[in-house]
Amino acid sequence: MKKILITGATGFVGSHLTELCVEKGFEVVAFDRYNPNYNLGWLEKSKYEKDINFVFGDIRDYDSVLKTMKDCQIVFHLAALIGIPYSYVSPQAYIKTNIEGTYNILESSKHLNIEQTIITSTSEVYGSAKYVPIDEKHPLSSQSPYSASKISADQLALSYWNSFQLPVKIIRPFNIYGPRQSSRAVIPSIIIQALNSKKEIKLGNVEPSRDFTYVTDTCNAFLHILKIKKFFGDTLNVGSNNEYSIEDIAEKILTKLDSKAKIKKEKKRTRSKKSEVVRLVCDNSKILKHTQWKPKIKIEQGLNLTIGWFKKFKDLFKHDIYHV
Repeated sequence: MKKILITGATGFVGSHLTELCVEKGFEVVAFDRYNPNYNLGWLEKSKYEKDINFVFGDIRDYDSVLKTMKDCQIVFHLAALIGIPYSYVSPQAYIKTNIEGTYNILESSKHLNIEQTIITSTSEVYGSAKYVPIDEKHPLSSQSPYSASKISADQLALSYWNSFQLPVKIIRPFNIYGPRQSSRAVIPSIIIQALNSKKEIKLGNVEPSRDFTYVTDTCNAFLHILKIKKFFGDTLNVGSNNEYSIEDIAEKILTKLDSKAKIKKEKKRTRSKKSEVVRLVCDNSKILKHTQWKPKIKIEQGLNLTIGWFKKFKDLFKHDIYHV
């Protein structure tokens, strides 16, 4: 089986994808940011830990990336700064990680003749929907420094296909949720606050709507996209073609947890008016047409699985409650 590099491998989506690739028989190199304690993130104590080759470096360092990619045939590039609020504080950090990091992957792929490089985008690049559902032809809109950095990374990737025929594909997931997600993401934030018996669930704007896809469905999409050669130089949306407001999701979670907590809108958690992405609904017809992939986990089941995981690992997040 082929050797595959996964960047951002110890994080939320990366850890699930890494374990899936091991299950499918790939020889997996897990690349993540260097830390002095050799912390394996969400792959710590994974049942596949001994089957994974862990390499720690810095996606912003070309030499680190090039060295790690040698002898790999496939690259799944997930390493990125993803928190939108922090992109308002330090836009340069997003430029260096998301744009320069992607450049290092692309240039190394070109130098090493990598068979396939799959770049992970985000539905945030579309901004607030001009029409729904959002297909791959929808205009792009930089409503935050984060989305601007991801648009730039996507365009850079496409330029490597057009200029050098680098076999690159772009996967564009809509909102992913599930076990191991950051406590600062909206679904974990609601769950953690409710589990800690808070009388008020503090949130930002609750009117915006999103298309939520369970993490294992998203990870399976990577492997389906990998198989189809016609997607080189192309972008594919991955989503469930559903739409729920943040308020809808909060009410579902509170009902499942039998919580009487009230939702409170906190100004510090809200985006500025022009930066708020009001509506994201995925048109997933392209990936459904050209692959065997389809989302399997409905929102009710996905929320149950996510709540169950956070209940089990509640103690890991007991200190986060003051910040989420």
